[in-house]
Amino acid sequence: MLANLESLGYAHMTLIQAEALPVVLQGKDLIAKARTGSGKTAAFGIGLLTRLNLEDYHAQALILCPTRELADQVGKELRRLARMTPNIKLVTLCGGAPYGPQVTSLQHHAHIVVGTPGRILKHINKGTLQLDTIRMLVLDEADRMLDMGFYDDMAAIIASTPSQRQTLLFSATYPDTIKQMSANFQQEPLEVSVSDDEPHVDIKQVFYEFDKGERSKTLKAVLNHYRPESCLVFCNMKQQCDELATELRNQGYYARALHGDLEQKDRDRVLVQFTNKSTAILIATDVAARGLDIKDLDMVVNYQLAHDPEIHVHRVGRTGRAGQQGLAISLFIPAEAQKVTAIEDYQDQRVNIEPLSTLVEKKIASLKPAMVTLSLHGGRKDKLRPGDILGALTKDAGIPGKQIGKINIFDTVTYVAVERSAARAALEHFSDGKIKGRKFRARKVN
Repeated sequence: MLANLESLGYAHMTLIQAEALPVVLQGKDLIAKARTGSGKTAAFGIGLLTRLNLEDYHAQALILCPTRELADQVGKELRRLARMTPNIKLVTLCGGAPYGPQVTSLQHHAHIVVGTPGRILKHINKGTLQLDTIRMLVLDEADRMLDMGFYDDMAAIIASTPSQRQTLLFSATYPDTIKQMSANFQQEPLEVSVSDDEPHVDIKQVFYEFDKGERSKTLKAVLNHYRPESCLVFCNMKQQCDELATELRNQGYYARALHGDLEQKDRDRVLVQFTNKSTAILIATDVAARGLDIKDLDMVVNYQLAHDPEIHVHRVGRTGRAGQQGLAISLFIPAEAQKVTAIEDYQDQRVNIEPLSTLVEKKIASLKPAMVTLSLHGGRKDKLRPGDILGALTKDAGIPGKQIGKINIFDTVTYVAVERSAARAALEHFSDGKIKGRKFRARKVN
C-alpha cells in the first residue's frame, strides 16, 4: 500500500487523512466533518483496503453515496488505491444503470460494494445482495443523503448489516439531523472536524447587489465581464436551473443544466461537455453538484444565495483548488441583505460588495468554448478504447494530437472532445472511415 501511495504521488496526508485514518485503522466508529475535495475518500479507503480479508469472498465493506457521480468517483479512487493488491473485487450499484448486469456482477461476489441508497435497497429486497457479512459501513456525504430524503432507505439498509460493525460517517456539514443519525447507527463514535483544513486564501469573493427582476441580466453582465472558460452557477431549485440554462442558450451562451430529474445518459453527456471544455457554463443545484470531481474551475456564481452560510462556503470552495486562484461571485437583491450578513458572521469577515458599474464587457469576439464534443455510437461493449480513437484521428485523419481533448467511453456511446477548428475534419473521418475495422455513426453534440 505504501509503495502504491508513493507511485500515486501521495507525499503528505491532508488534515482529514491524518485525523481520520488512525481511527479507521483502529476499527472505531467515526464522525468526520470535511468538505468535498479534502481527501476523505483516501482517508476511509486506505483503512478499508488495509482491513479486508482477501480470502473471504463475501461483502465486507459497504459505501453509501448520494449520487451516481460520487459513487463512480469513489469506486475509481478505491481501484487506484488497490491497484497493487491482487484479487480485490469491487462492484458499483447505482440507479440509472441497467439492473441485470449488476445482478450478474453480484453473483461473482465482491469484497466492496459502493452505491446509492435506492439501488442498494432494491438489490436487498430482491435478494440479490446480502449484507450480513459487512464489517465496515461508510456513509459518504451523509448530509446530502438526508437532504435528498434517503433516511428511510439508509435505515433499512443499515438494518440489514450486522450490529457489530464499524460505521464511518462523513459529512460536509453537521446539522442536528446528522447528530441524530449518529446516535441511531453508531457506537461511541470519535469526532474529527477539519472543515477549514484548506482555507480559501486563493479565492477572490465579490458580491453584486441588483434591483429585483434583474437577476439574469446581472448574471450576463458578470459572464461578459469575467468571461470564464468554466463556470459553475448555483441555483436553489431544479426548475430554475432549466429555465436559466434555456434563457442563456437562447442568447448564445454555451450553458447546460444539471439536476436530479435528468436521466442518467443526459447527466453523463452534460458532465462530459462541461469537463472537456465544450460547454462553458454548468447550472446546478447543491445536491446535483455535490461529489462532482471538477478540476480547473475558473469561477463559481451564486445566482441565488444559499439558505445556509455553511453551504455558501462549500459552494465557494469549488474554485481555487490545487493551488490555483479562484473567483466566486454572489448575486443578491436588497431584501436578501440578511443572508449576506449571515455569511459575513459565519466567515468572520466583511464581504466585498462592488457596484454593478464595475462590470464592463470585454471587447473579445466570442464566448464560444475552444472545444467541440463529438459522439460515436459505440463504446465499451464494442471494445472501443481511447487509444483506438486517438489513433484514428491522428494517424488516419492527420489531426494533431494537441487538438484532441478528453475521450470519455461509456457502454454504448463515446464522447470525443476536439478543438473547434478540427471538428469538421474529425467528424468527416468518423463518418467515412473505420475504427478497428468497423464504421460507427458520429455526430456533433449541441
